[in-house]
Amino acid sequence: MAEALISVLLEQLASVVYQHTNEVVKLVLKADKDVKSFSSKLKAIHGVLEDAEKKQVTEARVRDWLQKLKDVSYEMDDVLDEWNTEILKQQVEEGKKKVCFPTPANCCCFGQVNKAIHHHNIARRIKKLNEKLTVIAAEREMYGFHQSTIGGHDDQQLIHRRKTSSLVDISMIFGREEEKEMLLSKLLRGSNEDGGRFLVIPIVGMGGMGKTTLAQLAYNNEKVTAHFHKKVWVCVSDPFDEIKIAKAITESLLGTPSSSNELEILLQCIKTHIENKKLLLVLDDVWTEDETKWENLKLPIIMRSCEEGSSILVTTRKQGVAKMMRATNNMIYLDELNDKDCLALFNSIAFLDREEDEADEFGAIGKEIVKRCKGLPLAAKTLGSLLWYKKTRKEWWDVLNSKIWELEEVEEQVFRPLLLSYYDLAPAIKRCLLYCAIFPKDYDLKKDNLIELWMSQDYLNSKEKKEKKRIGQYYFENLSMRSFFQDFRKDEMGNVYGCKIHDIVHDFVMFLTKKECTIIDADAAEGANKKIEPSGDKVRHLTLINVPEGPLSFPTSCYGCKNMRTLTLLDSSITTISSGSIMQMKCLRTLNLSGNMLDEVPKKIGELIHLRYMDLSRSRNLKELSEAVCDLYNLQTLVLVHCYELEKLPKAMGKLINLKHLYVDGCHMLEYLPKGIGSLKSLQVLDCFHVCEGDDEALKFGDLGIMDQLQGSLKIGWLGKVDASEIEKAQLGNKEHLSHLKVDFLGGREQRKGDSEIVKALQPHQNLESLSILWCHGTTESLYWIKSLRNLRKLYLDGWRFCEFLPPLGKLPSLEILTIMDMWNVKKVGVEFVGIEEEQVPGTLFPKLKRLCFWNMPNWEEWAFLSEITIMPRLSELRIEWCPKLKALPNFLYKIKALRTLEIVGCSILEGEYEKGVGKEWHNISHIPNVTVR
Repeated sequence: MAEALISVLLEQLASVVYQHTNEVVKLVLKADKDVKSFSSKLKAIHGVLEDAEKKQVTEARVRDWLQKLKDVSYEMDDVLDEWNTEILKQQVEEGKKKVCFPTPANCCCFGQVNKAIHHHNIARRIKKLNEKLTVIAAEREMYGFHQSTIGGHDDQQLIHRRKTSSLVDISMIFGREEEKEMLLSKLLRGSNEDGGRFLVIPIVGMGGMGKTTLAQLAYNNEKVTAHFHKKVWVCVSDPFDEIKIAKAITESLLGTPSSSNELEILLQCIKTHIENKKLLLVLDDVWTEDETKWENLKLPIIMRSCEEGSSILVTTRKQGVAKMMRATNNMIYLDELNDKDCLALFNSIAFLDREEDEADEFGAIGKEIVKRCKGLPLAAKTLGSLLWYKKTRKEWWDVLNSKIWELEEVEEQVFRPLLLSYYDLAPAIKRCLLYCAIFPKDYDLKKDNLIELWMSQDYLNSKEKKEKKRIGQYYFENLSMRSFFQDFRKDEMGNVYGCKIHDIVHDFVMFLTKKECTIIDADAAEGANKKIEPSGDKVRHLTLINVPEGPLSFPTSCYGCKNMRTLTLLDSSITTISSGSIMQMKCLRTLNLSGNMLDEVPKKIGELIHLRYMDLSRSRNLKELSEAVCDLYNLQTLVLVHCYELEKLPKAMGKLINLKHLYVDGCHMLEYLPKGIGSLKSLQVLDCFHVCEGDDEALKFGDLGIMDQLQGSLKIGWLGKVDASEIEKAQLGNKEHLSHLKVDFLGGREQRKGDSEIVKALQPHQNLESLSILWCHGTTESLYWIKSLRNLRKLYLDGWRFCEFLPPLGKLPSLEILTIMDMWNVKKVGVEFVGIEEEQVPGTLFPKLKRLCFWNMPNWEEWAFLSEITIMPRLSELRIEWCPKLKALPNFLYKIKALRTLEIVGCSILEGEYEKGVGKEWHNISHIPNVTVR
């Protein structure tokens, strides 16, 4: 981690001193000599860091030396950031893009900068840090470090060497067929052999054996899904919290968040919803052997109200858990894989997409490497991911002969292959992985959020000055393909948006960051002060869980706060942060207070000059943001999603010149966005914009025209209030990085004039991937430009109640998902829908369409195309709901081999025609695997 920190610091030393200031300012600072000396020493140290990072795992004195080096580097980083912030402040105050520093004799501007620098004692602090580094640099000679070429890692090359974008599939399982069949047999059995109404099945094995993977395979098995009425999955981990577990079960059963924290109320709710139902409950990663905890949860009592054949499936590393649950008779123990299965797992990843002769060439070395895995599936998978990148025999031999295999002081055996893969990462990617230690086990990571957190810590720098979100995306993919991430969650277009970290990987990053990252659960602590007091001044990233309602206040004696760069509160209920606590956290870069009960943001928040990321989402009581937020000149990300009571944002938001991401979706009481936001040329994400044309202080829709960098998703509300000329000013057609656009008109029963002209003016850039237009009163002829969207993958049209014809969509080459809803006046879907004239006979239409849904089209009667046209050859899912007048399905549907799911609901004529076994058209759809007609 030190190597990445120092690499970034060297760049900052160069850019801040030599790029942002001129000779006059350097002389006034009297820091020029110290800065050059500091840089020189860092460069000398830089060459031995790779060896030092490896030795610190087993040598405490090296670990201590690296800690001192990191402390000095962090301090210098803070000093340079303060310096840069003063320059930013000057830019804002003078309203100039760059600050001019003339001679002292004739410019008061210079005096202002000098005063600010003097106030922060920049020169004195740099001199002091240079003296500290001199001592540290001399000490390195004591440890016999080997010189190496750090920076030989090319982050981008490292990523692009892997041409495939596929992620390692967690469903891959080798050598567990017997255990899988045994588990399925137990779950699908009609009753417990011991005579009980429900069965407890523990899956036991050491970390990395694939317990969770086996449970997932069973949980998602089609037969299991059909067998049980209800399925619930709960990640338990340590400590065993009865209320949290009961709450998770309740929320899964209800499908909505639970407001109660009373165990008895939650248990009664569970009992009500599972009564006479066959339930499968999975408790993943149970640690506690305390029988009273299990008894407090009362699951054995509650489960007796379930239908016979219900089951509790438990994954655990400890056989004592199975004994505590009195389930040893049904225990499934996962032992190490045999060499054959371990090798098969390793080869499936290491030789993915490789030629057969490569597999032959490296096969013998691979077998020897696999023996080092000791039958651990996670180790085989991790090493397979590592060796995928290695293209020569020497690189494979280096892995086999690495000294890491000789380490005995590493906490768990599986850490050795993880260390090999970790050390093979570029320094910047290492830091991104280690930062994941701020999250508790089983935490659902969101990819975009994770990238923004990395950005807030300044982890995404590039010598080529590439866009930081792109770099973050590369790093995420790299870590994913190396098996550090798993359980990938994808949207309906197949894009990964979330993941988890394997328990062992979490243990591993905690092992490597044990001093810098701390997680404190207030419920597990004793005494009020201990709940929120980090230990030691080395803590850089603090996560607090279950902090009770009230102000967050660190004790005044809490020395450990002053160096914190991240503060995260999870499952907590704080109402504010005390001013004293804010003043103790002057180094903070990242502040996550999402889901709390904030009713105010203190004015002192403006003192956190280093702050880059602030998440206040789901603050249910927050009505107004303090103007002090606008003093956060370094702020890059502000998240206010679902702050339901938030009524206004500060007028001076135009001062936030570094703001790149502003999230305000779900702020239903927010009247408008301040006009100053229109001056933020760096803004890349604005997730929601509600049109407000009557207020001079409001951001106008046309003001979006200056924001050429907008990317990701944009949702536009109340568009019916604006003129088409204002839409044209927004220049949506120039926003080439915008991938998802959702437009919501006003709705209403009376036809509104002007909507068609607005739609014409909306024409987005051809790079758009997803488009939704709701409650428009125009006609689909106004969508003439949709034919130009060659990259469009998803289209959602809802509430076009005055349209009589669907738009021509058949020639869109990339369209995969299409949903048409509430088209009340459409009576026929014909050749106009596929975009051809009656006499034309084109090639394939809707060539990539996979999912098609029609919903609530009360007057739709006929769906017919020319029979000789090839249409929708890849269609796999078709849903038609609440279309009561539709008489028949078109003949081409019967011939689509890819069609796997057909659902017809609320369509009275179709229900009779296609009723299973008896309808006269049933024979035309009986070959489709999943058919629902009701």
